Amino acid sequence: MGKYFGTDGFRGESNVDLTVEHAYKVGRFLGYYFNNKENGEKARIVIGKDTRRSSYMLEYSLVAGITASGADAYLMHVTPTPSVSYIVRADGFDCGIMISASHNPFYDNGIKIINASGSKMDASVELEIEKYIDGEIPELPYATRENIGKTTDYSMGRNRYIGYLMTLPTRSFKNLRIGLDCANGASSTVAKAVFDALGAKTFVINNEPDGTNINTNCGSTHIEALQEFVVKNNLDAGFAYDGDADRCLAVDENGNIIDGDMILYICGKYLHDNGKLNNNTVVTTVMSNLGLYKAFDAEGIKYKKTAVGDKYVYECMMDEGYILGGEQSGHIIFSKNARTGDGVLTSLKLMEVMIERKTKMSELTRGLNIYPQLLVNVKVSSKALVMSDEDVLEAAKKVEETLGDDGRILLRESGTEPLIRVMVEAKTDEICKEHVDAVVKVIKDKGYAI
Repeated sequence: MGKYFGTDGFRGESNVDLTVEHAYKVGRFLGYYFNNKENGEKARIVIGKDTRRSSYMLEYSLVAGITASGADAYLMHVTPTPSVSYIVRADGFDCGIMISASHNPFYDNGIKIINASGSKMDASVELEIEKYIDGEIPELPYATRENIGKTTDYSMGRNRYIGYLMTLPTRSFKNLRIGLDCANGASSTVAKAVFDALGAKTFVINNEPDGTNINTNCGSTHIEALQEFVVKNNLDAGFAYDGDADRCLAVDENGNIIDGDMILYICGKYLHDNGKLNNNTVVTTVMSNLGLYKAFDAEGIKYKKTAVGDKYVYECMMDEGYILGGEQSGHIIFSKNARTGDGVLTSLKLMEVMIERKTKMSELTRGLNIYPQLLVNVKVSSKALVMSDEDVLEAAKKVEETLGDDGRILLRESGTEPLIRVMVEAKTDEICKEHVDAVVKVIKDKGYAI
């Protein structure tokens, strides 16, 4: 991770950690970097945003920087992150930018940079941007006269993405009653249109964004509303997205949550049973539940573990030719169809399995026994000091030794926030709490917690 760019872009509180000046300089650098072409053509950079109030401010700052450097900016407006990834590669843009802080509260925002292939930008380019922001690179020349860039409305890109999603399912959703929680975010412009076109009877909640209600008691991070909605309205299934719609969690007809690990099991087993799981392997992160691995073992499915972050999942998939991977949080990547996590695509894939197997959503998780898991996020003054503290590490080691093969502990730092994550899986909730509390107590006693 760099000074500004973490595992999922440049993220922070708007005009505190991530300011209009930062956005302008990001635009200035990218416009100059990609405009330096031998054929003399202007660089083309496409921009999408979620529904946060600050997204407009950052969008205009990026555009000012891009055009001042002589590149052209194309605006998709409010649209999911995966739609920007799709359009970059489909329409031959030099790069894409998504303005979003994903699942964070509305007052945070972020800048995600997408390369020409539709995946996340190389860290080497992000490092150069950081140097420019900090004045370690000489000031870049301004474009003048006819070389100044222009801005073009490109809302058609979002419509092309919607059309692409509609082509993927091979079966109609007719007669199925489906609930969607759009988190008052970017999926509000996409999800219902796709499900309606595929024949579902679609019921939508939290699809009236006002700039400050994104992710507020809704979406994949607050799925309780969808659980209640599905049961109350006798729906066949429900899907909840996060602010920029690169995550999806599901709810079965009984109101039970189907998280990212369960989605990987359902889709991995389906692909395996149909001989379509490339290399017979699913890519997970170290946060995936122990129960998932035991279930994969029982099915004869192999798996890989990466660091947390869909960026690392995708890199592993590309390096070794895998087609399915993801995170417990609901970032699921189907590499034949997308280059990043895609919430709406994930919900379509789950619908496909349910329809093809001719069964209820609740029955798709048979054979998977999820271990109780407790995750506590501790806000700290220094992640590095906590992760190198001998007493903290010793406390974690004792938990690991006590659990043995009946559980595990994971101690890691957040890639986007000043948090240390303490996670324990064990046979009971009580055992999880006992061991998490023991490690958190050491962190607090050492004075790191704030």
